[in-house]
Amino acid sequence: MKNIILTGFMGTGKSSAGRLLARELNLKFTDIDDLIEREVGLNIPLIFEKFGEPYFRLLEKNVIKDVALKESQIIATGGGAIIDDENLKTLKASGIVICLTASADAIFSRIGGAARERPLLNLPDRREAVERLMGYRKPFYAKADVCIDTTDKKIEEVVLEIKKEIKRRGGFSQRG
Repeated sequence: MKNIILTGFMGTGKSSAGRLLARELNLKFTDIDDLIEREVGLNIPLIFEKFGEPYFRLLEKNVIKDVALKESQIIATGGGAIIDDENLKTLKASGIVICLTASADAIFSRIGGAARERPLLNLPDRREAVERLMGYRKPFYAKADVCIDTTDKKIEEVVLEIKKEIKRRGGFSQRG
């Protein structure tokens, strides 16, 4: 079975939906950011602070290459992973890429106080940072195989939509 890759902006539900989907399909859940943190021994904000975004993106690319070699997993990427064309090609070759989207208001309310822990939002006007970054990333997210708006949905509804989309596209055999 190929992989199911969830991408999209922070706060769209990639990790939450990915974990639930993996449970329901009896598949492994893999979070790219978690793997990077384990590899380096630091959390993402500290990696950005100590080494900068270019170093983080290099780590991300290497982890994506490794993860994409395996099958039968639900993969959650970081929000900026598919901006890199090579990452997008690698992920698409390994499975279906589903972009989760949400309105700027929904994202801002979901990440709320945690926005200061997000390196790319650690700016005086976090709301403006969310809107600017979303605008920049929108054309990259549009390259996903399918996009699902999570704005007014519970995680269970998002997972149901993902499963419907997978079935519509010919399905994925389950292991177990």
